[in-house]
Amino acid sequence: MSVNSLFDTQFVVKEIDPDGKKFDRGMCVRVLTPVSRVIATSPTLDMTLSIDIATDIYPVHVGQQLAFLLVSSLRRDKAESDSAADRDAWRLDQDDTSLASGYDYVMYGKIFKYDERSTEQVSVYGSFGGLLMALTGSFRHLSKITVGANVYLLLR
Repeated sequence: MSVNSLFDTQFVVKEIDPDGKKFDRGMCVRVLTPVSRVIATSPTLDMTLSIDIATDIYPVHVGQQLAFLLVSSLRRDKAESDSAADRDAWRLDQDDTSLASGYDYVMYGKIFKYDERSTEQVSVYGSFGGLLMALTGSFRHLSKITVGANVYLLLR
């Protein structure tokens, strides 16, 4: 696990577009691409993930296992993320110290809401260029994530 890790677990895809296709071509997304809402659960934690994925870039299917990582920086070697080198860490041709080099799908976004459903359950919401994520589970697993934080979401 990276020093910059905010949340790390495995999920299994349970449903794709359970309420029907919300949008064929990402109207909120800067690149016009097919987008699906994916619902997944963690086999080890009592967690649920709802995430919008550009399926022509990263195709998913029901039953697929996803390695999910939420980090504050793509750098493996430091916790601070305000240098120019960190902002360019996603550029894989520069070096192989980026966490992105070990993942197939990477998004950059912001945490915009933290909803306490009960004393045990919370939901964390993020936006990645209009693609949305909702992560629901025990507050103990999500305690490192804060509203307003810029984050990278990595999947493989």
